[in-house]
Amino acid sequence: MINKNIKLALAVVLFAVAIWQFTENYIGNGIFLLLLVAIIVLFYFKNEMLIVTLFKFRKQDFEAANKTLDKINPITHLVPNQQGYYHYLKGIVSLQLNDIKGGEQFMKKAIELGLNQKEDLAVAKLQMSGITLSKNRPLEAKKLLEEAERLDSKGMLKEQINMMKAQMKQMKGQKVPMWYNQSKKRGF
Repeated sequence: MINKNIKLALAVVLFAVAIWQFTENYIGNGIFLLLLVAIIVLFYFKNEMLIVTLFKFRKQDFEAANKTLDKINPITHLVPNQQGYYHYLKGIVSLQLNDIKGGEQFMKKAIELGLNQKEDLAVAKLQMSGITLSKNRPLEAKKLLEEAERLDSKGMLKEQINMMKAQMKQMKGQKVPMWYNQSKKRGF
């Protein structure tokens, strides 16, 4: 994988060579070089390793997706816009591989950095809501769930949000008996 600054420098050099080729009346070479510049600029804004990771997601191969994501250094290889998606994908992979603590950290970072699409942000907040609910923080989970519901303008997550609300109601209905002392751990 190529550093983002090297990609940019290579695009500038190829663009200059393309202009030189046009001035020398080598139109075909200039057009070809401009196509190369367009491909390099595309990969500057859409990282090739993130695209490969999305293809591995489609195959449900989360271990291979995790290995691909591990090859990326988000600071040197990604523009700031892509760093949020890197953490988002890393969080989803971590949660799929049952690493809840890592998934929580990556999702928090993704929300902090921001995601371009509201639906992706809604999924991240929904995931965070589930994590905080499992850690017995219902108020924070409810707040995150409400934010996810507000961001889900197309209704793609309606079923999952309703399931999470039902789960919250079920947890709310479970009362700890008065005789149960939470400070003591009992073993059977």
